[in-house]
Amino acid sequence: MEYLPILVLILSFVSLLAIGTPVAWSIAISSLLTMLISIPSVAAFTTVSQRMATGLDSFALLAIPFFILSGELMNKGGIAHRLIAFAKTLVGALPGGLALINVISAMLMGAIAGSAMASASAMGSILGPEMEKDGYDKEFGAAVNITSATTGLIIPPSNVLIVFSLASGGASIAALFLAGYIPGILTGLFLMIVASIWAKKKKYPVGKRSSLKSVFRTFVDAVPSLFLLVLVIGGIVAGIFTATEASAIAVLYSMLLGFFYREISLEKLPQILLDASATTAIVMLLIGASMSMSWVLSFEHIPQEISSGLLGLTDNKIMILLLINIILLVVGIFMDITPAVLIFTPIFLPVVTKLGLDPVHFGIVMILNLCIGLCTPPVGSVLFVGVGVAKTTIEKVVRPLLPLFLAMIVALFLVTYFPQLSLWLPSLFNL
Repeated sequence: MEYLPILVLILSFVSLLAIGTPVAWSIAISSLLTMLISIPSVAAFTTVSQRMATGLDSFALLAIPFFILSGELMNKGGIAHRLIAFAKTLVGALPGGLALINVISAMLMGAIAGSAMASASAMGSILGPEMEKDGYDKEFGAAVNITSATTGLIIPPSNVLIVFSLASGGASIAALFLAGYIPGILTGLFLMIVASIWAKKKKYPVGKRSSLKSVFRTFVDAVPSLFLLVLVIGGIVAGIFTATEASAIAVLYSMLLGFFYREISLEKLPQILLDASATTAIVMLLIGASMSMSWVLSFEHIPQEISSGLLGLTDNKIMILLLINIILLVVGIFMDITPAVLIFTPIFLPVVTKLGLDPVHFGIVMILNLCIGLCTPPVGSVLFVGVGVAKTTIEKVVRPLLPLFLAMIVALFLVTYFPQLSLWLPSLFNL
């Protein structure tokens, strides 16, 4: 193996991140510098730019801007308030009721909006002040909001699962969507257990028990929002439409729902479209740059070398999965989830498939793993949103975050070593 290209790639990427270069530019520039080692001519520039362009030439990727737009419409369309009201009637009377409401609402909102940052922003701005008013520590509320927001990236529809499908070379999006339900709900359940124990220890107030009438009323209010999940996932699994077509239907449904709730008007639409376009541009630039780095890695035969190296260390499935999990946990600290999926899927997927693992199962493990990175500095985008909305600091949030991190890691290892947690639902539908 020629070590110079990989050294140039790693050192240039880390150095660019260290001086504050945006992640997408860091990936693209380090890829270009690595190519200049192997092709010291203008061809390196054209190769990297061509790979960035062709990396976006995928029909499946068209679903991402549509899901981003539907998420913006849902976020601005009064959905969060209705989901919170429904969650409050379910768990408001339990220890740490408002924290549990945050987790359940974030799971529902994240799944509907398909964005962890949108969920953290919505839940933090609505529930944060309410938790503080009831005597909860601001930092604990922020920690619960930050960690629970990531569950929406596992529970479908999820843009990151679509990205993994592209990076894996064709893992079924329908199977990935179904595979995400149990791991996502399991993670949320563990977060609720930890939040409840913490709240009981701190003697936070407990809310009143809701009547069946209240539960039914709030459920009816939330049904139109929850129906989006049935419409999108049901349509894909039943083969009525593709994930891309489902994303367009999600936009139409979200818009009609926003108008029905009278939370969206024609005057608000241009700003919503502008916000969705800005988010889409960032995500697509990340994908294009990451695809160029994936090609550079392949050109230098790095995935094959890493695969041989890992399998040379041990052929024990448990140890290999442990090593991959540790590497991805470290990667998640320094890299955003989308480029990490695109870059490391081609590296680790050949290793796990040689061990007999299902690509769909590995996809869920990888994304669940990288979700933890979204809550950690220095690149934790959800961490920064959650801390910003709560008007606190990262240093103050770290202590209540640690037990919640532990809950996420326990869920990760259960999903890693018990594949049926991911594969049971897809197998029911022969996917």
